[in-house]
Amino acid sequence: MFGKTHSTKTADIEKQWLLIDAKGLVVGRLASIVAMRLRGKHKPSFTPHMDDGDSIVIVNADKVVLTGRKRDQKVYYHYTGYIGGIKERSAKAILEGKFPERIVEKAVERMLPRGPLGRKQLSNLHVYKGPDHPHAAQTPTPFDVAKLNAKNSRSA
Repeated sequence: MFGKTHSTKTADIEKQWLLIDAKGLVVGRLASIVAMRLRGKHKPSFTPHMDDGDSIVIVNADKVVLTGRKRDQKVYYHYTGYIGGIKERSAKAILEGKFPERIVEKAVERMLPRGPLGRKQLSNLHVYKGPDHPHAAQTPTPFDVAKLNAKNSRSA
């Protein structure tokens, strides 16, 4: 009468490589789509305790867009470990700095579960600030995030 619950085995996992051009894409919307793909929730074979998500390469991460006045007003904090050692940087300072890809990395990281599985899934994300990436051998399939919803892209 009742069907059996499907549970993916390690041998059944098929990973794809996707290439996303982040130029003009809204950070939060891009991050939620990427986090879902990294976890494997877009597959009918989704199993919560397995890493059956895809590997994702994001290029042009320095050209992402924040809506409203977030570019100037959004603040990222980090703690040095010392008393009173909380530091803050605006999104604008990070995007114009040495590692602008960290904006996308942190947005995705904070949408994944914390723990060993979340860290493993995050290792399948590869973010690059320019248009070049060293994953040509994996032949990543281009994935157009802007086409999914009109709100996913903005002109900067």
